[in-house]
Amino acid sequence: MSLRCVEPEPADGPPVPAVDTLAHPGPAGPAPTFAELTTFRVGGTIGTYVEAHSEDELVATIRAADDDGRPLLVLGGGSNLLASDDPFDGVVVRDMRRGIRGDSFSTCAGAAIEAPAGHPWDEVVAYAVEAEWMGIEALSGIPGTVGATPVQNVGAYGQEVAETLSSVRVWDRLERRPRMFSLAELQLTYRDSLLKRSLRDPEVGGGRSWGPTGRWVVLEVAFQLRLASLSAPVRYAELARTLGVEPGERVPSREVRAAVLELRRGKGMVLDSADHDTWSAGSFFTNPILTVEQAARLPADAPRFPVADHSAIHQIGGEPVAVAGLVKTSAAWLISHAGFAKGYGLPGPAALSTKHVLALTNRGGARAADIRALADEVRAGVRDAFGVELVPEPVIL
Repeated sequence: MSLRCVEPEPADGPPVPAVDTLAHPGPAGPAPTFAELTTFRVGGTIGTYVEAHSEDELVATIRAADDDGRPLLVLGGGSNLLASDDPFDGVVVRDMRRGIRGDSFSTCAGAAIEAPAGHPWDEVVAYAVEAEWMGIEALSGIPGTVGATPVQNVGAYGQEVAETLSSVRVWDRLERRPRMFSLAELQLTYRDSLLKRSLRDPEVGGGRSWGPTGRWVVLEVAFQLRLASLSAPVRYAELARTLGVEPGERVPSREVRAAVLELRRGKGMVLDSADHDTWSAGSFFTNPILTVEQAARLPADAPRFPVADHSAIHQIGGEPVAVAGLVKTSAAWLISHAGFAKGYGLPGPAALSTKHVLALTNRGGARAADIRALADEVRAGVRDAFGVELVPEPVIL
């Protein structure tokens, strides 16, 4: 039986309201501090602060900072950054650009979404769900902006943006020109990419490391989605239980979005200024990727999952390809079994979330040094207990 492609009615529409997942904007006037611009609400003063409302302004600010040899940080929502208490004598440019462009083509060709790097990510997810375009519904409620999604290869509840990314347009700070990356060129892996590796790897960065912002600054991201009111197959067991379905089943995407937001709120992963469990960067550590031999040294009851290559999925909603020889384990399991319970650190200024051990939180009045000290303590505890080195997910400035 062949699939006949038919032209659907246009599914374009205005962005729908999204949950509040971004840090509060900085005030006008004097340069704000990092404490005012990040979801951790910690960090010192900023030498030069610029809000860019156009691509020309963004690129001009980047070029001027590079010409002057000043440290550069391109900031989105501030939800994946732990800034230092010390002054930052560099340039912070916040990408304030907004605007979603969506087009539907046919049942076979699907739909395309393009958005500037500064646009709030959750609004893109809400837009796609409202338009009945499938492929990113499980990524609801993730804080931050569109530009961070290819850098981190953002993922949650069984989905990654690697499954739907089609291209990323960037500014190359080394070659001083714009360029386009295809999906294959981005070299996406679990919470990593070529873009992210340029922060720390001189070989990738053309002879130097580029932190705290990498060699390639994301300008715009394009996604390819399927036309469907039903979600992609639900892969994540916790999400399937919440929805009351078996893993692999499909349900309306609106139901997936609502369930994911419910789960995230229950873990303190949707920002709420009144809830100190959300004064964080979300999950502070990535789930460790181990060799089979390393995983064999873990306790028998430690979680073990296959490592999946989501960029190798050839059809949106298809199954990812397992990577041979690698095993993923749970950072949350390691932390809790190393003796760190929910709320560890209370009543101190920095503590693990009372809802989820993966989140380090500011209880009000914490300094960056307090959060760094807690992170170091947790990493040391897991290392001593299991011989596994936890890797922080946020950029540490």
